[in-house]
Amino acid sequence: MPVHREGFPYIAWSALLGLASFLFGYPWVAALFLLPILAFAAFFRNPPRSSSAPPWVVVAPADGKVIEVGEPPDWIKDKGLHRALSIFMSPADVHVNRAPFAGTVVEALWRPGKKWPAFRPKASELNEHSFVLLQTAFGPVAYRQIAGALARRVVCEVKPGMCLGRGEPVGIIKFSSRVELYLPAQAQLLVTVGDRTKAGETPVAVFPEGSSG
Repeated sequence: MPVHREGFPYIAWSALLGLASFLFGYPWVAALFLLPILAFAAFFRNPPRSSSAPPWVVVAPADGKVIEVGEPPDWIKDKGLHRALSIFMSPADVHVNRAPFAGTVVEALWRPGKKWPAFRPKASELNEHSFVLLQTAFGPVAYRQIAGALARRVVCEVKPGMCLGRGEPVGIIKFSSRVELYLPAQAQLLVTVGDRTKAGETPVAVFPEGSSG
């Protein structure tokens, strides 16, 4: 199973500490370091993903459970985005995030913040987060990576001007976290609260076929 590069330092340090313990005569301590090595490899796993859905279908930006469906904050509505859904990722989920739709990055921002549990509504505005706005053939599409109580860092790997393909990896959030997706009013949501999603694969919304500009 491929591992995201953000996991390499955690795995390497655990392996080095285990090796040092073995060399200094503590094989039982060295054996204990196998547990964090396996845990970090599992958390930072990056399985290949693809979707055969038509190009007007929006896919999930994250693995996890849909916990909210509704409207975004007013400052996001000002960007022409009027539909929103939130996906909560537990520590057991894959945490590599993927582009929900093909488009060009016009905004990519990161903001520091607090560490509220990611499933709490206030986490959306107060926690450390990134915000990425895409211009697509069907209008603006945006997503926000939000850190949680266990998350220590939001990693956004895109910059303005980049052209993303649907399902392309765009970053990772280290440990329990949340991703919000924002869509124009003409997008029809395909998921409801409680549904499970896989990043880059699960259809979560669809645009009318003739609405591309």
